[in-house]
Amino acid sequence: MTTKDRHEWREGYTTGSSAAAAAKAACLWLQSIFNPEQSNDSSTEEQIIQVSIPLPSLARLTIPIYSCEGNGQRATASVLKDGGDDPDITNGLEIKAVVSFLSPYGPVQLKGGRGVGIVTKKGLAVPVGASAINPIPLHMIEQAVREVFPKEELEVIIEVPQGEKIAHHTLNPRLGILGGISILGTTGIVRPMSEEAFKSSILPEIDQAVTYGYRTVVLTPGNYGFRTAVEKMLVPPEAVIQMSNFVGYILEEAAYRGIKQVLLLGHVGKVIKIAGGIFHTHNRVADARSEILLAHCALAGIKQSVLSELAQIPTVEGAVKELLLLGHQGLVHKLAALASSRAEAFVHQEMTVGTVLTLLDGTFVGWDEEARKLAAAETWTWPSGT
Repeated sequence: MTTKDRHEWREGYTTGSSAAAAAKAACLWLQSIFNPEQSNDSSTEEQIIQVSIPLPSLARLTIPIYSCEGNGQRATASVLKDGGDDPDITNGLEIKAVVSFLSPYGPVQLKGGRGVGIVTKKGLAVPVGASAINPIPLHMIEQAVREVFPKEELEVIIEVPQGEKIAHHTLNPRLGILGGISILGTTGIVRPMSEEAFKSSILPEIDQAVTYGYRTVVLTPGNYGFRTAVEKMLVPPEAVIQMSNFVGYILEEAAYRGIKQVLLLGHVGKVIKIAGGIFHTHNRVADARSEILLAHCALAGIKQSVLSELAQIPTVEGAVKELLLLGHQGLVHKLAALASSRAEAFVHQEMTVGTVLTLLDGTFVGWDEEARKLAAAETWTWPSGT
């Protein structure tokens, strides 16, 4: 099996670029009706097969048009969003623009329609109550429209027919964006497998926590930890940030934004890596969880025969359960404390960190005193019996 060279991966275009291209195509159709002398050969309904739009970088991007039709003073065009070789849940979504001609002079009235989410929480780039079309895509769409109609008053409605369905598989519900997806993009271009883009997509969660006034937050790798924090500890959802594997990056960004206290909470098999000084926890980057556990077991004086038995257990969770049965609760607490001290050192003591290690079902198996102090100070619920 041959692996595709990273440098040969195909770039794509964002939902923002898709919306801008659809809007321009609809405008070209209208132009062919209202100003036939200004339209070129590609401006009729049958012949609009692609359009060129301006990008924030001042470059241009040519995008194929999926459909284009009109009736009187209104035209509708659509683009199939193409993320290139990037594994994007919005890839292949139809992005539509419905453009209506209102008068010869006036502004572009741009808003989201069906399948475009509505912002319901503070802390995002778009105000509460507005359609989830970020500022850069908003500007891109208006620029594309003004290339066809430089002064006319138009209504432009961006729609995503499958947007409400797809949105459930994105961060939008967590961020308070309801009813659809967001129209996003800072450059207009999707560069495949961009870890930087993935990391940056987490930052709105931190920004939202800060906007809501939280200076103590929970950082957790994913959904299990999120549910444990919200359902068992009753932490406000806006104060819980899913950091994925990017522990160091998110710690630094949280510190930069003024977060003063952090509770690291997550499955022992993931968070134990932080105790070993690992701040990118994907298993392809660092898969030393068992080695970290066994090393600390050895340092604690556990017999070699027991170490050998623990090494045969295929998961860290299983090994930790065995340690608890053997009465080594203190060792698991020590690993939690070590994760906290490593995290504090990583951000140069700019924040206080506590750690809770859990099983997959959310059961607490290890924690440090700082974790309990943070929870008590914030009046979060600490599970009984622990």
